[in-house]
Amino acid sequence: MLLGLTAALPMLAARATQARAAAGDPLHPGPGHVGPTNLITDVAGLTIGEAHDAKARTGVTVILPDQRVACAVDVRGGGPGTRETDALTAGNLVRSVDAIVLSGGSVYGLGSADGVAAWLGAHGRGFSMTKQPGVPPSPIVPTAILFDLANGGDKSWGLNPPYRDLALRAMDHPARTVDLGTAGAGYGAQAGALKGGLGSASFVTADGLTVGALVAVNSLGSVVVPGTRHFWAGAFEMGREFGGLGASAAHVEPEDWGRAKFNPAARANTTIACIATDADIDADDLKRVAMMAQDGLARAIRPVHSPFDGDVIFALSTGRRPLPAGPRPLHVARLGALAADVLARAVARGVYEATLPPGMGGPTWKSLPG
Repeated sequence: MLLGLTAALPMLAARATQARAAAGDPLHPGPGHVGPTNLITDVAGLTIGEAHDAKARTGVTVILPDQRVACAVDVRGGGPGTRETDALTAGNLVRSVDAIVLSGGSVYGLGSADGVAAWLGAHGRGFSMTKQPGVPPSPIVPTAILFDLANGGDKSWGLNPPYRDLALRAMDHPARTVDLGTAGAGYGAQAGALKGGLGSASFVTADGLTVGALVAVNSLGSVVVPGTRHFWAGAFEMGREFGGLGASAAHVEPEDWGRAKFNPAARANTTIACIATDADIDADDLKRVAMMAQDGLARAIRPVHSPFDGDVIFALSTGRRPLPAGPRPLHVARLGALAADVLARAVARGVYEATLPPGMGGPTWKSLPG
């Protein structure tokens, strides 16, 4: 009798979970799934613009919402390069944005925001206390940059860095598709000793909330387990989105960093990302989501948040879907946990899809021995 009851417990538990999900229990909403395209643009209300310069081996990625959206930022790297992140601080006047820019080029890449702001202003988009004839709006375009200056590309641009023009090119045809790997801000990136790149992923909960991530991976740390081809993020893989190897069973020594960059220079690294959701949450909630999403970098890159990285995560909401019934803090915790998982997957996808640009040497993930 006892053995029979013990055997039945898993089935009873599963039925109880299904009943709670059917009743709308926010603790057990049921299984979710990858979004239709497995891209950040599965979040309704977003398009992406991308452009690169093959000669300079650098690029720009723009996250463009259909209208102004609530936004927050979390900075964990020791060498960040940013623009307008202070505008997102609690207590300030403007905590919504017209676009987010991720760019290569180190400090030169911050000029990409000039191009995006000019485009938005020309289209009448931006912040205005009161509209006045002849007074253009002020687009809010927070930006983060990564260091790709030493990747062998031609950076002899003198007084004319290409980033404003790259941003304008990216704004020519914003789309709901995203080129992954060697594209946009990830064009010249390097993830540890491997070619880095641009990655994206998404997840839709059973109760209809979507979380997406877009990331340019240019980390000091390695994205693979030492001595293997397994991604650190392997346990979070959905299907075969980055090779299907799953989690590694290897034991790793505490100071074995594997394929990390062992001779980093100040500001020579950085992983920059944007988390997006359609859940209707405000800037304070998004700050917590951004903070929790940083754990996704820790799950996918080792080491991370070093003095030599400038890791920055933006989080935004298009507000298209109301939160389900239940305590608001619980849903914020759910979204933050999902954001971390989705970002870890996006990191692996960016490196998995990366190829070498013309003339560039070095290993890619796909060139690693099997």
